[in-house]
Amino acid sequence: MKGILFNSTKRILKTLLIGFVSAAVVLIAMFIIRLDSRPDLKLWHKAELDAEFTAESALKTFDEYLALEKRLFAQLEQKVYDCIQPEDRRLINRYHKNSLSDPDRWTPNWNRSFELSADNPRAGVLLLHGMSDSPYSLRNLGQSLNAIGAWIVGLRLPGHGTAPSGLVDVEWVDMAAAVQLAVRHLSEKIGNKPLYIVGYSNGGALAVHYTLLSLEDSTLTQVKGIVLISPAIGVSRLAALAVWQARIGHLIGLDKLAWNSILPEYDPFKYQSFAVNAGDQVYRLTANIRMHIGKLRAAGNLQRFPPVLAFQSLADATVSTKAVIDGLLAKLPKGEHALVLFDINRTSETKQLLIKDPGTGMQAAFSNPNLSFSISLVTSQSEKKSKVVVRHKGQGESDSTLTPLDLNWPDGLYSLSHVALPFSPDDPLYGGPDAGESPGINLGNIALRGERGVLQIPDADMLRLKWNPFYPYMEQRMIEFLNFKGDISQAKTMP
Repeated sequence: MKGILFNSTKRILKTLLIGFVSAAVVLIAMFIIRLDSRPDLKLWHKAELDAEFTAESALKTFDEYLALEKRLFAQLEQKVYDCIQPEDRRLINRYHKNSLSDPDRWTPNWNRSFELSADNPRAGVLLLHGMSDSPYSLRNLGQSLNAIGAWIVGLRLPGHGTAPSGLVDVEWVDMAAAVQLAVRHLSEKIGNKPLYIVGYSNGGALAVHYTLLSLEDSTLTQVKGIVLISPAIGVSRLAALAVWQARIGHLIGLDKLAWNSILPEYDPFKYQSFAVNAGDQVYRLTANIRMHIGKLRAAGNLQRFPPVLAFQSLADATVSTKAVIDGLLAKLPKGEHALVLFDINRTSETKQLLIKDPGTGMQAAFSNPNLSFSISLVTSQSEKKSKVVVRHKGQGESDSTLTPLDLNWPDGLYSLSHVALPFSPDDPLYGGPDAGESPGINLGNIALRGERGVLQIPDADMLRLKWNPFYPYMEQRMIEFLNFKGDISQAKTMP
């Protein structure tokens, strides 16, 4: 009897296992078919540009990096711009010459590294853009800091500014190696003056990574402080699993599986298509940061970590706001560290539409007297007023203070976004109703209405805020952090 029962149970389990495996295979097959049914890859998704910098490149100076970059853009011209198909010669295709999205409409082409020198510089500032972005994202800030005495280097990170295909094979160590070249160059230009790094998104992670390395390697230039804007300190674990999508695609010969998104390239300074590898590299970089923080903390060497000023929107669909606190600031010893959070619009009509409140849990931070950093929240004055105030609690303090700002929530905005923070309201490309005149397309104030699936620009992308209504406050906080005393109105207007 026991034998019969055992055999019956064995057969049932075997049947269930076969059923489970079969169902999994069917689901995977359906997933692959769906991914492969997306739009065909274009020339800019497949172009191989072999003049890109890597960690193995035998370059010793930043000038050599720029020379290689010049060759890279010549390749881009020959292999992409000169070869696009007639159906791709659209008015908002960045790879169609003279289109509204052609980067060469801007002077200079902000996809390339740039340098703003200063006579007798007061400091040096290295600007690091985010994944899929370009130096354009921090060029306005760079110009403001340069106007009050900083020598600026805006680095184009490997894989960026050219074609989305650059993100298929790039590795985070290539970007980290480029950062070291740029820091060394900037250090030579400013002599014994302080050097700062400003990093946006993945550039923030690279700034933290370099700073951690400099604590371990005395041959690296020491950083006076770092500014982080929407930093990628923590990303979803799904990013680590997504790489298998690309590996399966490579195994069975389906190139589309190497991409999370395949979209028209209408933005002159940011890729719309996003390679699976790009997300994987951000995940690997953040894992390396966690490892270094743990190692240095155990050895008691985090005491030398320089001051950090971090800006983060509570509503951020790209990086983890919680990770900025728990994964970095809370692990640092007490110092001159500061976190600035941008709240959602808390006027009554907006609150009624929320799925959930992204600010849940912030009260715990404000009531914690043992924080190793100061914390500020830019938030609505009340549910009836669009005016904003800053709620601030200093390090080690129990109570917070409220300071009114001469700024308001613009009509129709319910939050900031990951991509909004570094751009001023008058940015010619990404700015809102007060955007400056653009030599080409303006993407920050598009709000077309109609049926979905008709326009080249996805409706979800039009809804995502691309400019920061509180940019003046952010810039002023940054200038104070860098110990600069200057009027930001001195800044020239860049094209």
